[in-house]
Amino acid sequence: MKQPAVYILASKPYGTLYVGVTSNLASRIEAHRSGAVEGFTKEYRVGRLVYVELHETMLEAIQREKRVKKWSRAWKLELIEKANPLWADLSEQAF
Repeated sequence: MKQPAVYILASKPYGTLYVGVTSNLASRIEAHRSGAVEGFTKEYRVGRLVYVELHETMLEAIQREKRVKKWSRAWKLELIEKANPLWADLSEQAF
């Protein structure tokens, strides 16, 4: 399903965080988990989907991702905890 989304992955609760943007969340998360995406998420084993924010357009999603990436870690943790206080893996719910 094509839907612009901003997402946050974590290595574990309160662990390493990764903020990303995509138009196909299911395939992007699968790519991160399978190691098909070289770089940060593969190196630090960041694969638990802990936050998702859907947007109407890709432009909106990209702008939001850029803002969230600039936030302090504390603000990102607060964002996650408001939506997902148990830090559950949302990938089953998201697809």
